[in-house]
Amino acid sequence: MQDYRININYAKALFLLADETQEQDRVSEDMRLVNAVCAENRELNAVFRNPEVKAPKKIAIVDDIFAASVCKTTMAFIHFVVRKNRSVNLKGISTSYLDLYRESRGIVLSQITTAEPVDEATRALATRVIADYTHKEVELVAKTDPKIIGGLAMEFDNMMYDARISTYLMKLRHAFGENVYESKL
Repeated sequence: MQDYRININYAKALFLLADETQEQDRVSEDMRLVNAVCAENRELNAVFRNPEVKAPKKIAIVDDIFAASVCKTTMAFIHFVVRKNRSVNLKGISTSYLDLYRESRGIVLSQITTAEPVDEATRALATRVIADYTHKEVELVAKTDPKIIGGLAMEFDNMMYDARISTYLMKLRHAFGENVYESKL
């Protein structure tokens, strides 16, 4: 709970700053990059968690990683977060910022999971169906999971449409597991 509050408070501060400087779109792209780097890089997260590594060294590290690809506003914010010893929260802050940005722009984040990679026709159809249902712009993330065998699962706005073959097989297994035999005597 405490990390959530830290994340959302810092994200709100960045959101207001980006709004004031009219750089919300640019900062949102930067936060996508920060989120992706923090999600993929264990070594960076280990450095952020390590109290032995002091703030100036962490600032030098984030400068090496992000300085060439993010705007000045984002870089100043990242420096601020590191100086306040909240670098470990950088991924959560970026996620919270992206949530605020999507909410302000009327964008719904949705995810489609299939056994095979999704082709453009399916992606377009899923985007249109979700947009028609939510009356919002759709940001679709496609994932593959061979364990679902076939079918698809779509998640959006805390809802899930589950048409996976693995789910149907599980329901069948439960149905056959119940002894519902009735004698006709």
